[in-house]
Amino acid sequence: MSDSATRPPSYIVVEGPIGVGKTSLVNRLAVSFSAETLLEAVDENPFLDRFYNDGKRAAFPTQLFFLFQRSEQLQGLRQRDMFKTALVADYMLEKDRLFAGINLDSEELKLYEQVYAGLTMEAPSPDLVVYLQAPIEVLMERIRKRGRPQERRLDAQYLKRLSDAYTDFFYHYDKSPLLIINAAEINPVEREKDYQLLLEQICTVGTGKHYFNPAPLLL
Repeated sequence: MSDSATRPPSYIVVEGPIGVGKTSLVNRLAVSFSAETLLEAVDENPFLDRFYNDGKRAAFPTQLFFLFQRSEQLQGLRQRDMFKTALVADYMLEKDRLFAGINLDSEELKLYEQVYAGLTMEAPSPDLVVYLQAPIEVLMERIRKRGRPQERRLDAQYLKRLSDAYTDFFYHYDKSPLLIINAAEINPVEREKDYQLLLEQICTVGTGKHYFNPAPLLL
């Protein structure tokens, strides 16, 4: 299937833990589908470096900045014509609470929940969520390979907690069709055959939960 021949859902979200390849896949899908992108502006968070240096002290302002940033971005979707141009995003708002549950202590989390409840956030549900999974060692290797200085301090234990939180969240998720991808065995960002197989899945997936785990191609 060629890129130009595919027709995606109008609003796709790609999700998964740090290092799994969300943004790279979003950018490629946007080109294939002539879609707009909605990306996390991670570099705009002034507290993020402090969080990586001293997570306990900087976790709360880091989390609040992301919450306000994400809610502002997603509120703009309510005025957007979802039928005019396809949209591909590398996050969903629910991830903010997922990270808060990992990064904040009990008192901070109570205050965070009060702030979260006070915000008016009625972004439309995605037409499809693509959830990328990969083992911790694969995530660590991809983080090392992309070489972001602040991410060098991430350890396997933190990534394990994050991956477990994602697994639990999507086990119960039923707001949108869900496509779960084993991103360790396939590489739709760098391998064209894998990417074309994924495009077919995205354009034909129905309601409910689906798994995409094709057998690796034999050389």
